[in-house]
Amino acid sequence: MQIKVKCSCGEGKCPEWAIVELQGVVEAQPSFQDRLQNLQIGVLCRPSSQENYTFTIGYHELIGTKVSLKKPILVLKKIKLQNEEEEGEGDVSSTKVELDVIGVIRHKILFKTRPKALISKPQPAVKEKVSAPRSVVPH
Repeated sequence: MQIKVKCSCGEGKCPEWAIVELQGVVEAQPSFQDRLQNLQIGVLCRPSSQENYTFTIGYHELIGTKVSLKKPILVLKKIKLQNEEEEGEGDVSSTKVELDVIGVIRHKILFKTRPKALISKPQPAVKEKVSAPRSVVPH
């Protein structure tokens, strides 16, 4: 079977993707088990002055670096095409498969250290009573 690979975005214009590589397991809470699609698990940030990335998941923060891959990886979308051919007595339909390039991965963001626990301290309640100054007007 021959599979054609095509790129509809034009030469050199494919979107750049990246892989996020974590050491360990990310588990969803039991209340989210049935709806994992489009579930936001954290916030990925890169300070503009540094090459380090931070990934915050709940109360944990990971610090990672950008690593170039030895060989780029293509992100493909499988497209099935139906071909109907008439042969003598009956109709025979065959499926032809094409792969469309939707992205190229050249880098990965590697988080290889243990997460740092984020501890937020409650703000102390301010109990100062501030009143507006009163002006005395003579009669």
